[in-house]
Amino acid sequence: MNASIHPPALDFWFDFASTYSYPAALRIGERAEDAGVAINFRPFLLGPMFKAQGWTTSPFNLYPAKGGYMWRDLERICADLALPFVRPDPFPQNGLIAARVALIGLRETWGEEFCLEVFRSEFGEGQRIDDAEAIGRILTRLEIAAEPVLEAALSDENKARLRVQTDQAAQRGIFGAPTFITADGELFWGNDRLERALLWAKQVA
Repeated sequence: MNASIHPPALDFWFDFASTYSYPAALRIGERAEDAGVAINFRPFLLGPMFKAQGWTTSPFNLYPAKGGYMWRDLERICADLALPFVRPDPFPQNGLIAARVALIGLRETWGEEFCLEVFRSEFGEGQRIDDAEAIGRILTRLEIAAEPVLEAALSDENKARLRVQTDQAAQRGIFGAPTFITADGELFWGNDRLERALLWAKQVA
């Protein structure tokens, strides 16, 4: 296969409520461009996976010591990357409508930038992302007409697409976010595995 025509690819699986998906999303574009790897954004929902484990909320809430470490770690990571950080309240945010809108955008030209703006709004500004009004403001910021997009996002067809994508995440062995999967099915979990995933993607192309 001619890599100049078909560059190596990496699937980026994320949930908008995922803390470590924030720095991963904001740095993956530049890292991937430098590596010559194409990125496929794959929003999904962690909630069904948590429920399957008997969890009613994020494990960072269920285990206070783990949660306390995560917040401090995220502060350090964002400081290193010069990313603004505001702890969202409540946590976790419900990313359902954001994920549905992302699926619409990813079929068009503005999907990736929308995903980045959601993360910036949630973790960079401490804004809520869990209702149509909040997502509408993000779309307006991107100069995208909110009403038709939200209508399309709430269609039965699009709701089904998100369910299918979440099921696919589980079938691929994903248990957390962010997760990166290469063309040969190799799975890398966590923001700190991005560079290793990009290297692997290039090796198997």
